[in-house]
Amino acid sequence: MNVRKKLRAIMTGKRLVLMPGAYDALSARIIEAEGFEAICAGGYAAIGSMLAQPDMGQSNMRDYADHYARICAAVEVPVYVDADTGFGGVNNVRQMVRAFEAAGVAGVFISDQVFPNRCGYLPGKQVIPVEQMLAKIKAALDARRDPDFFIAARTDAAGVEGLNAAIARSQLFMEAGADMAKPMGVDTIEDIKRVLREVSGPHMATLSQAAGFKQRSLKELEAAGVVAATFPSVALFAAAHAVRNVLRILKRENSLTPTFPHLIPLEDYYELVGLKAMLTREESYDQAAAALAHKRAAE
Repeated sequence: MNVRKKLRAIMTGKRLVLMPGAYDALSARIIEAEGFEAICAGGYAAIGSMLAQPDMGQSNMRDYADHYARICAAVEVPVYVDADTGFGGVNNVRQMVRAFEAAGVAGVFISDQVFPNRCGYLPGKQVIPVEQMLAKIKAALDARRDPDFFIAARTDAAGVEGLNAAIARSQLFMEAGADMAKPMGVDTIEDIKRVLREVSGPHMATLSQAAGFKQRSLKELEAAGVVAATFPSVALFAAAHAVRNVLRILKRENSLTPTFPHLIPLEDYYELVGLKAMLTREESYDQAAAALAHKRAAE
């Protein structure tokens, strides 16, 4: 089963699947190595890792396509990604879908914010008229070459116009053919249950550090019928904390030795990045080339 079919199986399943967020290829490899079935890759983590800036829509489609391609190439599990607003109008959306498919992405979500998109948990959001978003959804559906490529439509209307407006938009998104409608900022169990009752299709919960330390039980989410939960910035925040901590130790102690307990062992790192497999491959090609040269010389 390829990664896109795997993502669709997750989204039609009956159990809660946890999808940590990757900010680069190495973090994606770690997520996969720890046994997670799928990965999300959002703009918040991408902008943080690529530009060291908050997610206010500073990047472009080509940067994201390259970023996601590196993540997808590092793992064998589905990668579900952030497509911001589609990076413009319907023709931009079409290019985005084609580029992200070529990058190996399993699925995307497109937001109904005005351009430039910003993190859904930051102030200052605005949403486009619903007709414009419906046109973008249609363009995305028409552009995909692989019918298993998962296309979700996200609305930020809950934080702008209220939950009723977000539900109404989500219903229209599903009628337009989206594989999933995602009302952003719907975080309480009560509101999630209402969305599940009133909006068809699967529901994915977002547990982001950008939302603050909200306590939500994964068991409650699963019991409510949520099929996936993303943690889009957990690896980014963990990495930033770990790097800052070890550098503070180095600065304070003026010695590398006290940092050793905080570093991944060299053997573990090489296993993670696949050094042994690369050396074996290199040796096999060298041996094959030498054998061919020897054969030709003997003729």
